[in-house]
Amino acid sequence: MNQRPNSLHASDIAHSMHPYTNMRLHEEKGPMIMTKGDGARVYDSDGKEYIEALAGLWSVAVGFSETRLADVAYEQLKKLPYYHTFAHKAHEPSIRLAEKLVEMTPEGLNRVFFTNSGSEANDTVIKMAWFLNNGLGRPEKKKFLARNKAYHGITIASGSLTGLPANHKDFDLPAIPVTHLTTPHYWKFANEGESEAEFTARLLKELEDTILAEGPETIAGFIGEPVMGAGGVMTPPEGYWPGVAEICAKYDILLVADEVINGFGRTGARFGCERYGFTPDILVTSKQLTSSYMPLAAIVVNDKVYNAIADNTAKLGTFGHGFTGSGHPVACAVGLENLKIIEEKDLMGNAARLEPMFQEGLRKFADHPLVGEVRGIGLIAGVEMAKDREKRQSFEPAGMMAAKVTALCAEEGLIVRSVYETVAFCPPLIVTEEDIEQILARFGRALDRALDWAKEEGLL
Repeated sequence: MNQRPNSLHASDIAHSMHPYTNMRLHEEKGPMIMTKGDGARVYDSDGKEYIEALAGLWSVAVGFSETRLADVAYEQLKKLPYYHTFAHKAHEPSIRLAEKLVEMTPEGLNRVFFTNSGSEANDTVIKMAWFLNNGLGRPEKKKFLARNKAYHGITIASGSLTGLPANHKDFDLPAIPVTHLTTPHYWKFANEGESEAEFTARLLKELEDTILAEGPETIAGFIGEPVMGAGGVMTPPEGYWPGVAEICAKYDILLVADEVINGFGRTGARFGCERYGFTPDILVTSKQLTSSYMPLAAIVVNDKVYNAIADNTAKLGTFGHGFTGSGHPVACAVGLENLKIIEEKDLMGNAARLEPMFQEGLRKFADHPLVGEVRGIGLIAGVEMAKDREKRQSFEPAGMMAAKVTALCAEEGLIVRSVYETVAFCPPLIVTEEDIEQILARFGRALDRALDWAKEEGLL
């Protein structure tokens, strides 16, 4: 049955199942329906304007109205709307994009495998590690190391790497052999009186002790986001990543940088691994790869990984893995044009230039009565709510205050995301100084309104 435009709200409630949503609550509240995008702004079905300060889902680098991407998609759809990359088949968009990714990623990462999403990419990384270790005669080398509060996707395998309770509970995850280590977040998880250097040393000792306890011969890989994103925007302590890289190299453990959120300038550098001084064996990227105009992800691996996989395909006759949309020509064409735009408009440079204004502006809220910590780098940040900053004590129930602030931000015309106790920011890379001024002003008003509400409710 056709639905009239004014019935969209009711139709969504009646027929749609939303990810990351309390579905019974959704039946009561219904959706915020977005109808238009323009630069860093989006508009809902009532015509209300919002600054999209999370770039959709950490991903829309070039903003919500880049006609060059629409034009490239249309031209590719007319020329070759679909072809696969199985069994020696190829097409120019996937070839050119792979070439571009090798050019842009750190030295030594020379081979590219395409998937449709970051979840599929990290799922594929696990299978690659298992496949190559079997090929090398190391069938016991299958375990992974990840971190609590990590986010690496939602398939059964990638969801197992994720270190968030809501992603595991009642899904029977983890379902693969994975050990989650301490979250590298100094403010929240340092011991009383522990310096940042001591905290780093403790985490690195935990990593090495875990490897030795499990047996280095059983551990295939360590995966981590250089800056943790969906777990609450947590920047690592000084010296953490070089230390992790050194330990992984010592015990022949693949180091996987999940750059799905970090990549293409988000941290003020091309990739988070470059910002923090390490080179992974495998780099995973998605989101800003196409600014999410099309679904696409890429795994970029070094020669060691590629050669081990390639040798095993020669033994078996194939690499028995892939997706119908792997290297989709329209998605790859959009990705290639998106990266051209990022470079031509110097959007990675824009993130670096605006970092001080953005980060220092948010840190002005560090003394606000509701705020425990402000953290971030480049154009990604988190403001963690706390009932008692000194004791690092959260409001109860956990996440309640961040959700309230996020809802008030929307009323003020600002879209952010609540992640447990943290309000997350990740604006499009095209943001201007004026946009940041508005982001800070609207957030400040929402935070003050939340404070008034907390006092009325007796929460402080």
